[in-house]
Amino acid sequence: MTVAGKVNAFTIIIAVAAAVGLGAVAIYKEYVFSKEQLIERAYYQIRSKPHLPVAIFNRNATQQTIVLKELLLQSRAIRFAAVLDPSGALLSQSHQPGSEAYPMPSLYQLRDNASLTQNSLVSRATDVTPADYGWLASVIKTDQLWDLTVPVLSLVNPQRKDLTAADFGAALATAAEGRSLYVLGYVHLGISRGMVWMTLLPQIATILAAMFGFIVFCSILSFVVTRRITAPFSAIVRMAEDIAQGREVRTKGLEKNAEFKDLVALLNSIIGDFKNRTTKMEVDQQLLSMKVMERTSQLSRRNKELNKAVKEVTETKNRLHKLAYYDSLTALPNRRLFTEQLDLLLRLAKRKGETIGLLFLDLDNFKRINDSLGHSAGDLLLREVAKRLARCIRDSDLLGYNVESNSAIGVSRLGGDEFTVVLNQLTDANAAGIVAERILKVLREPITLEGHEMVVTPTIGIAIAPDDANTVEGLLKAADTAMYHAKAAGKNKFVQFNTEMDASGVERLDLENDLRKAIERDELVLHYQPQVDTLTGSVVGAEALMRWQHPERGLVPPFKFIPLAEEMGLIGALGEWGLERACQQMVELQMQSLNLPKVSVNVSALQFTPGFIDRVTEVLRKTGMRPARLELELTEGIMMDGADATLQAIQKLKKLGVKLSIDDFGTGYSSLNYLSRFPLDELKIDRSFVVGMENNKNDANLVIAIIAMARSMQLYLVAEGVETQEQYQFLQQHGATVIQGYMFSKPVPLDELKPMLAPGYFKEQIASMKRPGLSASIAEVPAR
Repeated sequence: MTVAGKVNAFTIIIAVAAAVGLGAVAIYKEYVFSKEQLIERAYYQIRSKPHLPVAIFNRNATQQTIVLKELLLQSRAIRFAAVLDPSGALLSQSHQPGSEAYPMPSLYQLRDNASLTQNSLVSRATDVTPADYGWLASVIKTDQLWDLTVPVLSLVNPQRKDLTAADFGAALATAAEGRSLYVLGYVHLGISRGMVWMTLLPQIATILAAMFGFIVFCSILSFVVTRRITAPFSAIVRMAEDIAQGREVRTKGLEKNAEFKDLVALLNSIIGDFKNRTTKMEVDQQLLSMKVMERTSQLSRRNKELNKAVKEVTETKNRLHKLAYYDSLTALPNRRLFTEQLDLLLRLAKRKGETIGLLFLDLDNFKRINDSLGHSAGDLLLREVAKRLARCIRDSDLLGYNVESNSAIGVSRLGGDEFTVVLNQLTDANAAGIVAERILKVLREPITLEGHEMVVTPTIGIAIAPDDANTVEGLLKAADTAMYHAKAAGKNKFVQFNTEMDASGVERLDLENDLRKAIERDELVLHYQPQVDTLTGSVVGAEALMRWQHPERGLVPPFKFIPLAEEMGLIGALGEWGLERACQQMVELQMQSLNLPKVSVNVSALQFTPGFIDRVTEVLRKTGMRPARLELELTEGIMMDGADATLQAIQKLKKLGVKLSIDDFGTGYSSLNYLSRFPLDELKIDRSFVVGMENNKNDANLVIAIIAMARSMQLYLVAEGVETQEQYQFLQQHGATVIQGYMFSKPVPLDELKPMLAPGYFKEQIASMKRPGLSASIAEVPAR
């Protein structure tokens, strides 16, 4: 640096230091003055409001808010204003726009040990940045706040009775020195230190401008003086420095030398071209780097999204596969997987000339246990039987060929209390008997359920392929026939099928004969299980369940005679009888002024024939029942048919005005496709999921998914099979409000249903389940 430059720099430094010092003092004085003036104006404005004590005493929030807004109009620095009572309770408040986030400290913190009649000013830091900061908000992340509290005093004792506004006015008119003052409340003002600075910006700008002018003046003066002394030498030195550093050569001081000016122009042309090329290369490099970073970021984000989508699809596929192919209660293969795998095995065995054995198991007296101890105990029993069957079947007994490695169907559950065991590569038929003996021995061991020790015995029917049949249907029928023959012979044993065996079995023949006459003898009855809206406690519907009151066998459960009726071709007649009787009894209830909004009637896939719609129309016309009060519960088998005729039939029912429901959704050939194709009204959560969700996270997840799906598709939702408060609260928590199950009522005759139709009949029971101390113990389900 030249001597002239050093002199100029020193002069400028001195000028800057002097300007900064003087400017800082001036700005600080302006700041202190502005702060004190703001506090003083606020104090006198509060004191000048004689109606404020009256508004506080009368708790008049409107008058209080008017005073607070007038205070806020004084300055943007007052971010909020509030009126507090002597205990610190908030009476009213008002904020500047965008200042609602400021926290309100307690009165104890605000007063900071000040006396009752003194003003108090407390400083505190906050995490709030006022919206009025504008561009400063990106620099200043927090705000320092002054909390000014001004007591609102009165000459009137607020504890006096029958005080009026006139008493306060009279006290002011007769004010005298030495009288006692009473604190009616406090006015709390939040003054932003940053906003005080913001209001001073014009003054600060003026001071800074003066500082800048002073510095410029000193700089110019120093430059002029030193330039006169060093100008000739400086011009030559500048030229040398410009050339050395690649800057444009300046000719200041040498303008009169023409040759030198030409040389400077040539040098400037070379230097300028070089700088342009360098700048262009730098810009291109920067643009390229930015593009690379942008594309890299996009690819990374897309890759994460793709991985997440693949993971979700895989998980959903696995859940749907398990839902479609495995029993939700026992986790054993269901009828669908069993049928597909056994069909493959039979074809492979036929090709290789091998022998296959099928054991068909049915638990003896399972219904008695289920009715005595409840469905939850029955479910526990089925799980324990499944575990024992899986333990007692050796690997050498199981299938050797599977479509998938995890699809072995050695032990499967077809439904209810029916299980199957498939034996592969039998050396002779007696080998199946050995396995059956092993199963009988294992299942005879006592089982303890809910404190009750019991012994459950199975009855087993055995069929051999290809001796007895070479198809899935034939082999199942042969094993089922052998099983019924074993039950007729005394149960708790196994019987192997033979050609001389009566295909239907002794008991089955009796049941068939009696079932054909049941309708004529009026032995069929309907029981109703109410569907309760837990929001109102009222019954919003009931499911009609058929029972067979046999004169000798007593009440025959549906799972005993409904499958038999389907096989015999009587399901149509039974279904028509049930439909007509349910409609007749609904009309009877209406005539008795009893309100049952709807009745649900189950429809079998075999019953859903082309003439079914005509029959429904005829029953509605004959009984005079309104179609909207009839709900038909269709099985998934009907929906999975997928034929256009099925779709048209369902649309006709919908046009007729009846409601349509999917019964036991998710237990059979579930498909999301038919939910969108068919005009459905209701979805029912199967009791196997409801029971399983207490101990199985997968079942709990499935229940949540079904509820969410029904809600998104705007379908009415009913959860059936609810027996415990834990199940009820879990369903309530996740949005299922209509409940059907033993928790409210078992299926009852019509006369027992009538009292339940009173509005809010179950309201007291529901209220008792919401009392403190009741909590759901459902398996934890991860949030999604």
